[in-house]
Amino acid sequence: MSKTFNQAVEDRRTYYAIDKEIKVSLDEVKNVVEHSVKHVPSAFNSQSARVVVLAGENHDKLWEIVRETLRKIVPAEAFASTEEKVNSFKSAFGTVLFFEDQAVVKGLQDAFPLYQDNFPLWSTQSSGMLQFTVWTALEELGLGASLQHYNPLIDEEVHKNWDLPESWRLMSEMPFGNPLADPGVKEFSPLDARVKYFV
Repeated sequence: MSKTFNQAVEDRRTYYAIDKEIKVSLDEVKNVVEHSVKHVPSAFNSQSARVVVLAGENHDKLWEIVRETLRKIVPAEAFASTEEKVNSFKSAFGTVLFFEDQAVVKGLQDAFPLYQDNFPLWSTQSSGMLQFTVWTALEELGLGASLQHYNPLIDEEVHKNWDLPESWRLMSEMPFGNPLADPGVKEFSPLDARVKYFV
């Protein structure tokens, strides 16, 4: 039975304990990614989102890049905990990489100079909507995921390893896989301090 929209939003959580033993096909993952990319809105219908899905050796390679990049900048005495965290992401089935094509953003800035300062912001907002939509759709498939931000530290290596256009700006990394444990209890700030009504 399909969930209500509100239930799907509520059930989308951060899962760190995940592994590669997913119970759905890669084609099902592809379907939710492509559906999200096609239908999530963007300013001026710019469709500036770009997505790369990594699985198998390509997924493992990404997290090796993250680990070795961090090894160069994290103090040796603190690296063990960093490596453990990165290895938890590597243990996932795959990773969704979210990008925004800056060539599209620049084209809009040139075409509509009155709004030129807003297009980078609108691009980021659209990417956020896409990330949330994919995350929620993966949860509906029974997968656990989390959202990571090792960009811009890994950008150069990512572009080089997968021969991606320079104009694709990496926004985030979403490892996903079979959830091994429920996420912890989530605490909420009082809504009356976060939402105002003037009716």
